[in-house]
Order: sequence, then C-alpha cells, then structure tokens
Amino acid sequence: MARTGTVAGGGRGARGSAAAPPAAVPADDVELTQLQRLELYYWMRLTRSLEERLVNLYRQTKVVGGLFRSLGQEADAVGSAYALERSDVLSPLIRNLGSMLVKGATPVEILKQYMAKGDSPTRGRELNIHFGDTARGFIGQISPLGDMVPVMAGVTLSFKMRRDPRVGLVYVGDGATSTGAFHEGINFAAVQRCPLVVVVENNGYAYSTPTRKQTLAAQFIDKAIGYGIAAEQADGNDVIATYAATRRAVDRARRGDGVTLVELITYRRKGHAEHDNQSYVPAGEIDRWERENDPITRYLARLRSEGVTDDALAAIDARVAREIDEATDLAEQSGVPEALDALVGVYADPPSERPLWYRAGQGGVVDQHERPEGWGTYDAAARGAD
Repeated sequence: MARTGTVAGGGRGARGSAAAPPAAVPADDVELTQLQRLELYYWMRLTRSLEERLVNLYRQTKVVGGLFRSLGQEADAVGSAYALERSDVLSPLIRNLGSMLVKGATPVEILKQYMAKGDSPTRGRELNIHFGDTARGFIGQISPLGDMVPVMAGVTLSFKMRRDPRVGLVYVGDGATSTGAFHEGINFAAVQRCPLVVVVENNGYAYSTPTRKQTLAAQFIDKAIGYGIAAEQADGNDVIATYAATRRAVDRARRGDGVTLVELITYRRKGHAEHDNQSYVPAGEIDRWERENDPITRYLARLRSEGVTDDALAAIDARVAREIDEATDLAEQSGVPEALDALVGVYADPPSERPLWYRAGQGGVVDQHERPEGWGTYDAAARGAD
C-alpha cells in the first residue's frame, strides 16, 4: 500500500484528516515520496501548534493538571511512528504526542483529555495524554519510568506466538534506561526474539538530572551489546534520519530478527512540565538548540531545497490552524464529567455501580464502628434508608 492524496492542493493532507492512521510504505523501502515528506511536515506542525494551543488554554486555567511539552522533539516522535504500519502498535510517553497523532489520535480528543471533559477519551478520569486505543494502535502510557518495556515485550511476544507479522514500538527516556523494568523487559524481549523496537529518546535530562549523572555509558546504543540485540543511533531532530533508522529496525523486527534499540539524539526546550522553570539547564543551552537545531526549522530548509514552494507549506500551515481552531471550539463546548461517571467501567460486570454499594446490608457494623459523618459524600441523615 502506498500513501495517496495531496498535501498542498486545497490545503488537504495526504491522509485527508488528522484521524487517519498511516498507510504502509512498501517493504524494505525507506525512500519517501514528496507527498510523504510533506505529510511528515504536517504531523510535526500539527504537534507543535496543538501544544501551543494547549499552553494558551493552560494559562487560562482550562487545562486540568500538568501540561507536558515536546518542543524540540517533534521530529523523533513523528518520524519514528511514521515508520510503522497500520496494524503495528506503539507505546508513547507524555512527550510523544506526535506519535499518537500519526497513529490516529485527533486534536479534539487531545484537547478534551487535557481539559478533563466528560466526553474525553477517559471521561475526565485521567489527564494529559494518558489514554490508549488498541484499534488505532497505541497503548495508554503510565508514569513509572521504563514500565512499558516489559508490557510491550508481552504484547510483541503475543504477535510472535500467533505468527502475526506485527511490530511493537516502545519509547523510553534516557533516565528510564537505568531502571530495573527497562533491563528486565528488554532482556526478556531479546531472549524471546520479540518483534520489538525500543526507542531511547536521549534528550540530555532525566527530569532535571543530566545524563552524565545517571549513567557512565558513552552512548545508549552501547547498552544493546549486553542484551545481544541490534542498535542504531540517529539524529532525532532530523525527521528523515529518524524515520529511516526506525524503519530499518521495524523491518528487522518484522523479518523475525528480534529487538532493536534505536537511540535518538534530541533535546526538549521545555521543562519536565509547564511548571518547571528549567533552572538546572546551563545558561544559553536552550537558545542554542532553538537557534541551531530546531527540527521544524531544519526540515523546512530541507523541503525548500528540494523544490517545495512556500505556497505549498503555507497551505499545510493553514490546514493545521483551521483544524486546531475547530477542535478547540468543539472541546470548549463539551461539559464536565458527571460525578457518578467515575463508577462506570471500573468493572466489566456490572459496568456501573451505585455509591457505597459495598456497605449494603452492613448497617449494624457501620452504626457501631464507624461515624457516618466521616463517609465523605454519604448523607448521614439518610443512612436509615439503606
């Protein structure tokens, strides 16, 4: 299957909408057509612009909880996810919004999720991009570092056992490589020759800890030697280099050659979250990366050198702006969650429960050993009605 469509004409993208997942590039072919290269620009621009809109909403107190930016890392998330096929599965981190968009997440559900709306993917019960959709090929992330590596080892082992030619990709930060979960997960996947790609995003900091203070490894691809797996390092701020390196790893996994560790050298120009003032970063470092190594600026220069016109790029920018404006309007019209909706979907059977169901028939014990006024929302005056 080849990707089809047009990006520049009429402002339409090669997939037609942000919700459409990627098609497959022909096997063993890491060359991209011009339409596909423009599509990569669309996804990076969409990622950055969507996060910029979230910053505006955050400052208006419309975002609930923290806001986690991927400023400066858009190319590594987009380029790596673009190497996957529709049926493949990825496990993102909080700074991999771009990968989720490529796999089919939409701006409106991202906005609703951050704003904890009642019709958000988790109905206001989780925040930021902590949600998944296996039908679209992405698994909801969790906060503990490295823990999704053993999870994805299990997912990809199931592919192997079913002889299903699918691949899994899991992202970890440089700090996560120092955790036990990372070691156990990647070692198990290596021994089982699971079709797994482990992407290490080396952005220089594990929250506020510089890489040199959490590992003496000169480069993270060196760690692959101990697991007996293939490894490749790429410039994570070059979307084409990122795509090509990840694509080779994906093809290797699909052939049955096991795990590959892909190290992407990148840099986040925002703190761990919007509240982090990055006081731990040396003066001038952020400005230097913005001036000399911004992934979108670099890619725009490359596209122009290949003959892409400013009108074609402006059409993509206009499409992105329109989609985000429309998504924001829809998200702001959504209501807040119903309180009792917190009890929906906790268990499979029954799908919902009434408040304090576990106290039914226990009136005597409750009256003797507990104070009803300490039950939170329970109405002490109505306790006799149970």
